[in-house]
Amino acid sequence: QVQLVESGGGLVQPGGSLRLSCTASGRTFSSYDMGWFRQAPGKERDFVATISWSGSITSSADSVKGRFTISRDNAKNTVSLQMNSLKLEDTAVYYCAAKGRGSGSWSNRASYDYWGQGTQVTVSS
Repeated sequence: QVQLVESGGGLVQPGGSLRLSCTASGRTFSSYDMGWFRQAPGKERDFVATISWSGSITSSADSVKGRFTISRDNAKNTVSLQMNSLKLEDTAVYYCAAKGRGSGSWSNRASYDYWGQGTQVTVSS
């Protein structure tokens, strides 16, 4: 089992930047592929970005390509999401998630076994 805690959310103006972090505890962090998802009010929880256990493979949703970057530090048990050029439509609760190494689908939330509590990101002028 692994516990996930997100941090770094907040209020930012359009065009601004935020960096989200997720710290894991429990089982070996490098046993897991990691992902970020987001959920806006009244909408489903959508895939944002994912990174393999080693950090060698990353993937992101078309809506954030070129603006968001996922990274991880296995020595520090953290995964981060650097968000640049934020738009109003990026407003959501952002969740960190973990799935077994190589298991399931990268972008399918059903593949992820463990979730953080979420952190609110609000983009507003």
